[in-house]
Amino acid sequence: MTGQRLPTTENSAATTVAGAAPPWRAAGLRYFGYGFFLRGRFGVPVHKVSLDAGFTCPNVDGTVARGGCVFCDNRSFSPSRRLPRATIGEQLAIGMAKVRERFGVARFLAYFQPATNTYAPVERLRPLYEEALAHSHVVGLAIGTRPDCVPDDVLDLVDQLAAQRYVSLELGLQTIHDRSLAWMNRGCTHAAFVDAMARARGRHFEIGAHVILGLPGESRDDMLATADELARAGVDSVKLHNLYVVKGTPLADDVAAGRVILQSQAEYVETAVDFIERLPPTVVVERVSGEAPPDYFVGPAWCLQKAAVRLAIDAEFRRRDSYQGCRWAQTS
Repeated sequence: MTGQRLPTTENSAATTVAGAAPPWRAAGLRYFGYGFFLRGRFGVPVHKVSLDAGFTCPNVDGTVARGGCVFCDNRSFSPSRRLPRATIGEQLAIGMAKVRERFGVARFLAYFQPATNTYAPVERLRPLYEEALAHSHVVGLAIGTRPDCVPDDVLDLVDQLAAQRYVSLELGLQTIHDRSLAWMNRGCTHAAFVDAMARARGRHFEIGAHVILGLPGESRDDMLATADELARAGVDSVKLHNLYVVKGTPLADDVAAGRVILQSQAEYVETAVDFIERLPPTVVVERVSGEAPPDYFVGPAWCLQKAAVRLAIDAEFRRRDSYQGCRWAQTS
């Protein structure tokens, strides 16, 4: 919940003493990473498992637009949408088995990921969320959605669940600039995010925001204005994504025709560090880059090397001798 986190373990990464460096800095980190947060919150390693509840989006079905976002093919960023859809329980079983084999973790967040996962009546949403929470190895929910798809009754439902269990509501902000939202065929303006935040503050759940860096026509100052707005809005977490391209999308056509030029790794790393420096030190940085499976991917090639991108971001922080929040006081 914005501004005051849920009770945590004794060694919580989110707890700070007035005047003291935050725990993630004491651990030698340059920013408040998601893995560090999860260990502090739950006391053990936790990993997300992607779930597909079969939702669509209002800019796909014609409610606000058609065609979806210019960059979007849900199959490219959600493992669950690349498989025949099963029940929530079946998807959890499959996803957990894969994550256990790869990472060796035993506790999970059920992540309603592809499309808009609050875009349905409460009567449909409640049993889906409750089925996921009923699994003995699920410690909480993450719900990905759009800021224009969180009416009060949905926020009330999420709040009820979050009063008992950990819940994060992830809002697809992408940018605060309406011209960029219009370019991507988002079907809403930044005002929807401002409204959603106003109605979501003070509830039990945490609020995350997704941001895309490198949108065409956005300057460095434009992107940093988005960082400053997130700091002002009081989000609990941020996911940073580079603009990347998957096959069969309008963006792929624009890149092929030379109408859109993608950032280089060096440009992205510099911008991402600039962005994180302006976030408050209590904001969790859930991810610092994005990519798609090779079968769907067009470019840029560098973002397929996620570990290398993270290392480059860490190296840039060290080169500057800077850290998350070091420029926040100047903008707050």
